[in-house]
Amino acid sequence: MKDSIMPKQGFETLAVHSGPGHDPVTGATSPAIHQSSSYVFRDSQHAADVFALKEPGYIYSRVTNPTVAALEQKLAELEGGVGATCTASGLASNLLAFSVLMDAGDEFVATTKLYGGTAGQFRDTFQRSYGWKCHSVDPTRPEEFKAKINERTKLLFIESLSNPEGVIADIEAYARIAESAGIPLIVDNTVATPYLCRPFEFGADLVVHSTTKYFSGHGQAMGGAVVDGGSFDWMKHASKFPVMTTEGNGGYRGTTFAKDFAGMPFAIASHAVGLRDLGMNQQPMNAYLTMLGMETLPLRMKQHCENAVKIAAFLSQHKAVKSVSFAGLPASPYYGLAQKYMRNGWASGLFTFDLAGGYDAALKLVKNAKLFTHLANIGDTRSLMIHPASTTHAQMTDVQKTAAGCGPGVVRVSVGIETAEDLIEDLNQALAHA
Repeated sequence: MKDSIMPKQGFETLAVHSGPGHDPVTGATSPAIHQSSSYVFRDSQHAADVFALKEPGYIYSRVTNPTVAALEQKLAELEGGVGATCTASGLASNLLAFSVLMDAGDEFVATTKLYGGTAGQFRDTFQRSYGWKCHSVDPTRPEEFKAKINERTKLLFIESLSNPEGVIADIEAYARIAESAGIPLIVDNTVATPYLCRPFEFGADLVVHSTTKYFSGHGQAMGGAVVDGGSFDWMKHASKFPVMTTEGNGGYRGTTFAKDFAGMPFAIASHAVGLRDLGMNQQPMNAYLTMLGMETLPLRMKQHCENAVKIAAFLSQHKAVKSVSFAGLPASPYYGLAQKYMRNGWASGLFTFDLAGGYDAALKLVKNAKLFTHLANIGDTRSLMIHPASTTHAQMTDVQKTAAGCGPGVVRVSVGIETAEDLIEDLNQALAHA
């Protein structure tokens, strides 16, 4: 963190001023876009030292890039972590984190309330390609998470605020379970963002993001990130995590990440081994655009949240709507957790509602909405809408869809920053056709 930015400064200040600051050579306040694949070494010794991790430096943009590094610093500061590793997408951040922690045949426990892409990744590709078995458990039942842990379990995975249903997990309860089992708790904080929730303050060990969403905020830059909380004692559980604790395991002779980079061990290992071998690096232009978006994150999130409360309240009273799943409403079973974990008790701008008319009514609503754009993204300045059962969660069985909160009549909305009354009017006219 820069000397001029103190840890106790407000989130709004950090959103603007965190990161490496202005360019010391040119004085430019906007971060430079280093569109370079590789970097010149001073001499042979410098090259050898950088390759051996004995000296920090840039080798190849698959592993490190100055623009991406600036974003990583900003992300770590906003989340309250010690370091970060940026990836090409949110799903890539899951793969990166898991690849450092897990061996073939290992297992993990995850919530059933997940973004559809994450659920598919965990259910299918991770098992088929890497032999990683996922046990899926209702996030409202921490005791069932605990019951699924065995000697091959390497991590717990939850979403702080789930996509699409808006379920809020009791982060502290899961942190205690993970700690007692000697494994890290990974929290996907994409929907809440650190403006609403900072999982490290409640015991999380790693935080993952799709930076494509609220961080970028304008639907124009793909990306993901893994943030290292710096608190997990890797050496205490050395036998479980050989990449982190075994000398030379990542191919760097004489190096033990947990000892030699104790300040941010996971972030260093994620770059030096994960990005090196898997190659899912974020692109400099996307990192630049994301940093610009992050400067206005507090302003946008405030508007997203305030709009969402108004729209959810309207929908909860509409005769065509069977139910609304939004933790920001007092009637929600997650309202108390929202008060505990989320700034002002807000529940972001994402939620679902279930139409009394079922599947066909949901399709008609999506077709007739005008201001709500029909596309598969969230966190945009524009209000967005999609029918998960026929799109994002279509590959699930009916039972799995219901468990994920994506039944046949469910519509997901990502409320934007437009005038709330205009959005309500649009929904009202579209519901007349449902």
